[in-house]
Formats: sequence, structure tokens, C-alpha cells
Amino acid sequence: MIITRTPFRLPLGGGGTDLPSYYRTNGGFLVSAAIDKYMYIIINHRFEKSIRVSYSTTEIVESVDQIEHPIVREAMRLTGIEEHLEIVSVADLPANSGMGSSSSFAVGLLNALHQLKGDTVGPQQLAEEAFHLEVEILGEPIGKQDQYIAAFGGVKSLEIDRTGQVKVNPVSLPDFGLRKFEACVLLFYTGVQRKASQVLGAQSKALARDETQVVKATNQIKLIGFEVKSALEAGDIDLFGQLLRRHWDTKKLLSPHVSSSEIDGWYDLALANGAIGGKIMGAGGGGFFMFYCPPAKRAQLNDCLISQGLTAMQYAIEPEGSKVLVTI
Repeated sequence: MIITRTPFRLPLGGGGTDLPSYYRTNGGFLVSAAIDKYMYIIINHRFEKSIRVSYSTTEIVESVDQIEHPIVREAMRLTGIEEHLEIVSVADLPANSGMGSSSSFAVGLLNALHQLKGDTVGPQQLAEEAFHLEVEILGEPIGKQDQYIAAFGGVKSLEIDRTGQVKVNPVSLPDFGLRKFEACVLLFYTGVQRKASQVLGAQSKALARDETQVVKATNQIKLIGFEVKSALEAGDIDLFGQLLRRHWDTKKLLSPHVSSSEIDGWYDLALANGAIGGKIMGAGGGGFFMFYCPPAKRAQLNDCLISQGLTAMQYAIEPEGSKVLVTI
């Protein structure tokens, strides 16, 4: 039996510049952080020759080609494992909530399958294999952020050149800055689930068509990514909160699907109750809100959004990426 643990992530600045339709022309830059909420993958040798896959549903099939779960099917093909296998996934957070769950699943599963084969793989290889699987094989209109943060963990900046090569650098928050970040950057679940592809597909097509508004907005988001890195490394978490607001205003120019009247209403309410800035995680359209709020207003903001039906979530930054917890 093998168990892997792979973190979910918070996109902090520059998200969207990791899309191939953008970085192939402009290069990408973003900052992201792993958190202590995880995707667990359990794999075990199965006595029968068949394959059992258990997630929100359960499949028992005779061959890899019959597996309906696309990531499981393609990960097994990629690693050359064909039979006598049971795969179970357990997640701390719901799917389609903007926290990178599909990529954490892909990275964690590939990590487990390589471990089963006795392969030694580093985070760069895991991230690139997961990206290849999700984007180049399955055609998902997503970028490179999610796979890399799931594989590397911590708070990282990703610099992506026009060929897709990724340079990963740590973002060194001073200790007081990290403590303030975890105290003042709050997460709330809206309860609205949506597939990132529904939002990112239109954005990717607009970038490929070189639509002026979308390209200009993405350029601005990349610049905000650089500013976020500088603010975090200086321990200036107040400035990060202000950048969140600018990021959200710019992000809404990317697609009409990024926000909604309901999301805008929650956002305005948060600003009226102590938040300095915030944004929806991931592509937008639902999932988790991230707000920056000074400590004196934290209880007020918390009570206000909970009264609106949102769910507050405690978290901490996770310094490690995908790892093997158990090998028996």
C-alpha cells in the first residue's frame, strides 16, 4: 500500500499568465502558495487482475482503457501500469472550488504510481508530467501553476518562458510576515462549484485571438504578480491586501464568467465590513474567496460573511509539496 499527500494551493498574484495561450507570446510570472489542505491518494495491489477506482463514484473495470476517470486512465497509461490495482482518493476540500484540486489529484496519483514502480522522481518531473497529462493529453484549458505548487509546496514564484520552461523560486517571507499573512488573509467558501474549464476556455481563446482588453488585463495581472512578490518578501502584508483588490478589479476584465451579481454582492459586503481587498480563487465564478482583513476587523468580517451562508476555513501555509506518507 502507498499513500501520498498533496497540498491544495492559494494563487496570490499573476494567475492566468501561466496559460499556454499567454506565456507562449509574453512569458508568464506568478506567485502561489501551498496550504495545509490535501488530496490523499491510496493505491494498493489488488488480488484480482481488474482495476478498482474509488472517488465520488466507484469503478471496477478489466482494463485501463475502460476507466472513465480521465486522469486515472491517462496516469496509468503514462506510467505503464495496467492491472491488479486499487486506487482511492480522499480530499480535504470539495472539487471545482478554485483550489487546484484536479492538479493535486494528478500530481499525487503520479507520485504514487511512480513509487509503486520504484521510480525516483523530483517535483519538476511530477509537475511537468501532470501538466502534460491534463493539458496536452486531456486538453484542459488550464495553466502550469496548479501542478507546480502541488509538487513543490511552500510559497513560490514561477517564471515561465515562451517555450514553457518553468523556473521555480522560493518567496522568502520573513517570519513576522508569514504570521501576519496567516492571521489576516482569510478564506471563505461560497458553496458555488464550477469547472475551471468553463471560465478559462473563453479566456484562453480570447488570448489566442489577441483580444486587446484580455491581453492588456493579463499583462497588468503579471505586473501585479511581481508587486505581490516584492510585498511578501518585504513582509508588507497590508500592501498585499491592497494588491488583491487591484487584482480582482483587473481579473473581472478577463471574462464575464469570472464574477456574478451574487459574488459582487458578497465582495461589496466584505469591503463594508473590514476587508481591504480580496478575490475569488482560481479561474473565478465560485469556489473560495480570499480576503485581506486587519486583525481589528476580523471578527466583524467573519460574522458578516457567515451570516450570508459562507463558510470560514482555517489554514496554514504548507512548506512541502506532494510526498509519500506510507509505503507498506
